[in-house]
Parts: sequence; C-alpha cells; structure tokens
Amino acid sequence: WLSDTASTKSGGSTRSGLSKMGTSVRKKQMAGADAGPADDVADRSAMISARLKTIYRRAILPLEKRFRYDYFFESPLLTDVEFDSKPQVLLMGQYSVGKTSFIRYILGRDFPGQRIGPEPTTDRFTVLINGPEERTIPGNALSVHPDLPFRGLERFGVSFLSRFEGSQLPSSVLRSVTLVDTPGILSGEKQRVNRGYDFTKVVSWFAERADLIILLFDAHKLDISDELKGAIDVLKGHEDKIRCILNKADQIDRQQLMRVYGALLWSLGKTMSSPEVARVYVGSFWREPLVNTDNAGLFEAEEKDLMHDLAVLPRQSAVRKINELVKRMRKVKTLAYIIGYLKQQMPSLMGRDKKQQKLISDLPNVFRTVMKKYNLAPGDFPDINKFSEKLQDVKFSEFATLSQKQIEELDSVLNNDIPKLMELLPSERDSPEMLKQKMAAAAYTKTTAAVPLPTGGLKFGQRTNEADTNPFGVSEEDPDHYWALQDSATRLVKEFEALGPLGGFLDTQKARDVLIKTGLSKEQLRKIWNLSDIDRDGYFDHEEYVVAMFLVDAVTQKGRPIPDELPPSVVPPGKRHLVQKK
Repeated sequence: WLSDTASTKSGGSTRSGLSKMGTSVRKKQMAGADAGPADDVADRSAMISARLKTIYRRAILPLEKRFRYDYFFESPLLTDVEFDSKPQVLLMGQYSVGKTSFIRYILGRDFPGQRIGPEPTTDRFTVLINGPEERTIPGNALSVHPDLPFRGLERFGVSFLSRFEGSQLPSSVLRSVTLVDTPGILSGEKQRVNRGYDFTKVVSWFAERADLIILLFDAHKLDISDELKGAIDVLKGHEDKIRCILNKADQIDRQQLMRVYGALLWSLGKTMSSPEVARVYVGSFWREPLVNTDNAGLFEAEEKDLMHDLAVLPRQSAVRKINELVKRMRKVKTLAYIIGYLKQQMPSLMGRDKKQQKLISDLPNVFRTVMKKYNLAPGDFPDINKFSEKLQDVKFSEFATLSQKQIEELDSVLNNDIPKLMELLPSERDSPEMLKQKMAAAAYTKTTAAVPLPTGGLKFGQRTNEADTNPFGVSEEDPDHYWALQDSATRLVKEFEALGPLGGFLDTQKARDVLIKTGLSKEQLRKIWNLSDIDRDGYFDHEEYVVAMFLVDAVTQKGRPIPDELPPSVVPPGKRHLVQKK
C-alpha cells in the first residue's frame, strides 16, 4: 500500500506540514515562498505610515507649534523619517549584564565597534543598522542622516553626540528591526555627573520611539542603582513595551534560581509603579552552551517566547505607530486646554507677573479645573513638578489663545480618521478571506517569521538532528524523524492556506467540504477522517490535512484500499505519540 509514497513525494499533490522537529528548516523554505505576503505587509505598513504623516501635518503639528509642545514635553516635532522608520529595540541594564552579547547572539555574528568584557565596556549609545558594508558612523553624522530618525538627538548637544555612534553591517535581522545598545549603568554620583549629558532624558527619547524595551539583569547582581531606577522611572507610560531578562541564570542551580527570581520580582515591584507583574524571561542569552543544564528545558522555552516577541515586531509596527500618535494627540489636546486656560486668566494690562506666579503656585487647582471643565483624563496631564519648572521661564501673556477650530479638527481625527486606519488592521471580526486580504496570511499562520532569529539545540544540550540542519529533509535511516510525506507536503502549504485556516486549523465544515469534493463515498471519507484527525479534535491542522490528501490520492489515483491504520512513516513525527497511545 505504501509503495507509492516515493512517487507521491516527488510528483504527488500532498506535502508535509511543519513538524515540530523540522521547524527551522521549513521556516527557511517558507522565507522564499512567502515573499509576496511579506511585501504585502510592508506595503500596508507604508500606506498606514503615509496616512499618519498626513494626519500629523494637518491636525497635530499646527497645535504643537501653537502651544510649544516640544518645549513643555521635551519631545521634538516629528519628521517624516520617524513615521517610515523600522521597529526599534532598546536594550538597557547595568554593566556586564550581557547586553552586547545578547545583540551578538541575535545577529549571529560580531558587529563593528562592539566591546564585551566583565568590566564596564560599552560607554556609548550604539545604534545597529543594516547596510552593504561594515563600518561605524559617528554620532554627529548619524544625527543629520536624511534617512535615519535620529535628528531629534541634536538637542542633547555635542557632549552626547560624541558618545553616540552607528554600527552598520549587512544583516537579515537588521533589515527588519533596528537595535539600540546603551551604556552599562553604574552606581554612584561620579558616573552620573561625568557623563556630560542627561542620561535619563536620552533614554526617554529612545523609549518614546522604541517598539520594545528590554531590561537585562544579571543573576549575580540584582541591586538596582539610583541611575537605573531613574532610567526605569522615565519609562512610565511605556510599560506595555517593557520585557525583562534575568540573564546568566545557567550559572546558578535550581534552588538558587527560585530565590533569585523572587528577589528580582520584589526589586522590580518597588521600582516599577505598574500594578501588573513584569514579564521576566529567564535564561542564558548568548551562544555558549549552558553551564548548568538542570533548567535547560525552561531556558529553551523562555528563549523561544522572547524570540517570538522579537520576530513579530515588524508586523506590529503599524499598530505601534498608531498607538504612539494617539498618545501624542491626547497630550497635545490637554496641553492646548491648559495653556488656553492660563492665557484666559491673565489680566489685559496690570499685574501680569503677580498673576502668573499665583497661577503657578496654584497649578494643582488649575489642573483640576481644566480636567473637569473639558472632561480630560488625569493620565493625559504632564508631570506637575516639571511643568511648573517650565512655566517659570515663559510669559503667560505671550501664550496663544485656545483655537476651538483646531481642537475640533483634532477630535475629528481621533473619532473618525484613526478608527478608519484601525480597520485596515486584522480584527477578530474579520472573515478568513478578509484576514487573508489584509495581511496575506502573514498575521495568523504559524509558518511565517518576519525576523530570522537564532535557534540552538546544542546550546541546550540537545543533539541536532537532520530535520533541523539538512535542507533536503531526513533520510529513512532516521525513523524517529523521517516522514514519508515530507517533500510532497511542502507543496500543499499554499493550498492549505488558501482554505482560510484560523490559527493554523481548518474547521470541521471546511475540511468536510474539501473531502466531499473528492467524490469518494461517505464510508470511505469516514475512514479517511478517522485516520487523518490524529488528535481527535475535529479540526485539520496542516499535517493532518496532508495525511488526508495523501489517503485521498491513494484511493482515487492509485486504486488502493484505505488501510485500517496508518503506517508509522506516514504519521507526522510530532503526532506519533498520539497514535502509540491509541
């Protein structure tokens, strides 16, 4: 009955799904086949970015200029390049926690200007960007580059720009994201004073533009210095972007790890004001094998979760840009009402200075009055102490009056334009056909990864098998990983995706419709279903669909009888334990 398996592999219609043991190989195969969906996602992101630029220039920028948003919030006016930029990943932590080694691990190679050592080595902000040749770019040149979103850093002066550099290298990872390495943070007043620039303000600038913020901690030093606490404090409002890493966890045993993990959560709870527990990834994030393999399974699972967060960043870039612009719009609107109210309270001729000082000293009541009058959210107001300091250096009489027309246009953008943009993004209410049209199946299939990231079985003490390393599949001499339908199944991925699987599963009705079209009898289809639905969940995943199509071909094209049970080599390797249980 199985004599036709070889011919099916070479010329039949069935092909294998992504078996668990062969995921990395099939990902590489899919990279070429899915160039279309990837381009579609890029085009959609570009279209959303173009519309956001138009919205910003039309409705937000005039208000920002009118009420000096860049001065009060210390956030420069946005440029077109910032809307078009790739997702950014900001890495922070104290010295020698493994930030640079982590970047090296993700890239799979060294990069220009890297410095790694147990002592404080990275003394500057380093931006890693994709380029045709390896070179470092000085900070002053980087800040005026027309295609890079770093012009806003000029405001921190030459002292900072001399400690800012770009590292350019050809990298498949950097084609999709930009990585930002920061100086290792030390404790003590000397380092803070001798920097020559405000470290926390620079961190705040990068955090506002980052898609993901990674805080790294060393399992051997969990103390949070004053400067690190200050840096974490300026991340307020960006909690959804923050991921924490407990690095070098392989250097302690299981009991110590439990205590260290608890101590880290306790420290973070005192430092971060969020009521939710921070997500902490535990492991050893560099290329070297684990020192202690007691927790190898845990470390591998944690690393996969983190790499998934990184891999999906490009797909979420459009959502992040919309989210950041909406946050900015709400702040601009609140600032306009505050400045308009202060301007309205000023006398026309006499006693301006006295009235200004009275308003500044009574700023809490001013905020409460504005909030109640215009029904604003408390979270949209600026920090009252910093805002008060800024007001000391300006004259209220020179403030612009509130423009109700501009406010109405801003409300129109929030109520109409932004919801229309959100409709372009995938939604749970969308049909599979609409999802496919919006994201070309890239948003919900398990077969695409936007950023190629490292995998390492040897690092976790596992033997690497052919399925992970050989692009031509596994030989029959390795029965544990060999799948007779592997090659033919590769040709069925697009056919399976065209049926609109949700979350990688084809529902019962759609799978039934496909089988009925084969023209086989009800009894034959019942047998095929029982053999193909290996996990008995009533759905077909890609692998089960492949088995079903193979059985259909065996009956319709070869005239073979349906077997009572599947031969072991036809069962997907990842599901053989289910068959053995039966």
